[in-house]
Amino acid sequence: MRVLEIKDLTFGYSPNRLLYEDFNLSINKGEIVSIVGPSGSGKSTLLELITGELKPIKGEIKAKKFSQIFQDPYSSFHPTYTIIDQIKDVADIEGFEDIAKDLNLDPSLLNKRAHELSGGQLQRCSILRALLMKPSLLLADEPTSALDNITQLDVMKLLVKLLNRVGILLITHDLDLAKWCSNRIIKLK
Repeated sequence: MRVLEIKDLTFGYSPNRLLYEDFNLSINKGEIVSIVGPSGSGKSTLLELITGELKPIKGEIKAKKFSQIFQDPYSSFHPTYTIIDQIKDVADIEGFEDIAKDLNLDPSLLNKRAHELSGGQLQRCSILRALLMKPSLLLADEPTSALDNITQLDVMKLLVKLLNRVGILLITHDLDLAKWCSNRIIKLK
């Protein structure tokens, strides 16, 4: 099942410098496609185009139900509400304990506020929230950048195990990670 289809996408912040020109991409359920490239190459911009935050100059983007794992978990959670309340706002939390266990995340941490958690704990909460939304497409913007190497591997193994339910667009600077887990790698310059 196709979960993302991008056809003839053209976009740039100025007409003289296009980030994308007639760009095409498709992702099926069961695939991980990684976008790699240096800062400023348009990796995060592509996510903003897929989510509708930015509009292309031309082209078409069709995405099934998606959720997003953000690069900076602190900016993706409100500081005055508990993590569990924020997850309940967007997802059914039934079965969250099993996913939390797979993420090596103590469920009691969900009763805390964002500033009470480490960056790694909060990023795992962000991943938990994204998974509980039951997406067809998972948009993962540097999902493991705030995690230590062992937790990075555990989280990526969990994401790979979910491929029977989703397709994943992975944005990363880590070419080795992309090579390890991806069906295809697209390098931006």
